[in-house]
Amino acid sequence: MHGRYALIVVDSATALYRTDYIGRGELASRQQHMAKFLRSLQKICDEFGVAAVITNQVVAQVDGGAMFVADPKKPIGGNIIAHASQTRLYLRKGRGENRICKIYDSPSLPEAEATFAIGEDGIIDPTE
Repeated sequence: MHGRYALIVVDSATALYRTDYIGRGELASRQQHMAKFLRSLQKICDEFGVAAVITNQVVAQVDGGAMFVADPKKPIGGNIIAHASQTRLYLRKGRGENRICKIYDSPSLPEAEATFAIGEDGIIDPTE
């Protein structure tokens, strides 16, 4: 299996859109361009049988409903990113060197969390 790629990683998918499209006046064009990019990525994945991992940023939710939510952060990109994704994971820092990965939204997996740590040899069991 030399020479075959099986994973495409798009790091910080919305970062450039946030700098290139500024303000609510450009929101529609930003979302349209992002949707076109995500459709192209999906076509590549389907055609070549590869998976895609997209990292994204979160922003503090400052509307009135945020005070009733334990973690008032929401992903940037709105429904365009949400609908283009199959399974969404939310990564956050835990105690010490631990990290928590939560299945945030998935059509085939129940909501769940896993705690892990990152060591010199890669992903390891969480520390106490």
